[in-house]
Amino acid sequence: MINLQKGQKIDLTKTNPGLTKITVGLGWDPIKSGGGGGLLKSLFGGGGGGANIDCDASVYMLDANQKLKKKDHLIYFGNKKSSCGSIQHMGDNLTGEGDGDDEQINVDLSRVPADVHRLVFVVNIYQCVQRKQHFGMIQNAYIRAVNSANGQEICKFNLSQGYDGKTALILGEVYRHNSEWKFAATGEATNDTGLETLTRRYM
Repeated sequence: MINLQKGQKIDLTKTNPGLTKITVGLGWDPIKSGGGGGLLKSLFGGGGGGANIDCDASVYMLDANQKLKKKDHLIYFGNKKSSCGSIQHMGDNLTGEGDGDDEQINVDLSRVPADVHRLVFVVNIYQCVQRKQHFGMIQNAYIRAVNSANGQEICKFNLSQGYDGKTALILGEVYRHNSEWKFAATGEATNDTGLETLTRRYM
């Protein structure tokens, strides 16, 4: 398994002959508010810890010009499966609590349409403006790629930087290169307040 740094790229299919199906796992944990108060308490009041932070993972299926050409090529909690059957979102985790992946997206590389060159994985905070939430309230965020056939982790990218005030993350991408598939660790934080504004980047 390879631990990636921001901006690093690795081969997926070239170094793993026969690899066709991967699971892309995304994880995060909410930062617990301590007894002494702090930012969370000042935002939400009291000692109850405030609202859960609901992070949503999505995938953009982009063409060679990094554009989203079809509505169906955005896979998210409201459209969990691409019509071609290559991308399957396994469902929404509303809190980020617990160990392991918070959300998983299955990818069948052999079924990705020929006009799709890049799969971009993003996470945004649901109702971030209304709830006054941002990624400075999240810790231990990561994206990883797993061989679906044997459960072996191929690579993992831990986001270590502080993303205070940011409301969306472009975590990583799986893309074609000379008929092979590669993985790139992106780790770009943005101020997009939801999927609608994120999507404008790819129009």
